[in-house]
Amino acid sequence: MEQFNNLSKQEKESLLKFPAYISLLAAVNDDRFDKSDQKSAVKFSHIKTFSSDPLLTEFYKEADKVFKSNIEQLDKELPKERKRREAAIKNELSNLEKIVLKLGKDYTLTMHRSMKSFKEHVSQAHQNVLVDFIFPVPIKGLTYN
Repeated sequence: MEQFNNLSKQEKESLLKFPAYISLLAAVNDDRFDKSDQKSAVKFSHIKTFSSDPLLTEFYKEADKVFKSNIEQLDKELPKERKRREAAIKNELSNLEKIVLKLGKDYTLTMHRSMKSFKEHVSQAHQNVLVDFIFPVPIKGLTYN
């Protein structure tokens, strides 16, 4: 990852946790990160290795290698109470932001767009399972547009 040459080993390892933190933040509104959320996040992380902006391809390839272990570790380590968990994740994301800013304006903007998309996808994964259960018959405007 050429863009990361000016980062320390610890900063690189921390940055690879970015998608895991985003996934956990997306699930914080549900008060839990269940197997469905994890499965969706792992799958989406893998998809990002070949569907992301070319600027982030190497990042996602490296993050995908450690994503599952990162998300499991972070889920265990973070507080379980919703407000404390959300605050801890946002604090870590703030620290990661400092690292991302070292990578230059273009990389930072691309990373922000990508992480927003990542969060939206994981947030919708849990909701989609619930909607499919409650409304097994497709309803225009509710289960599809």
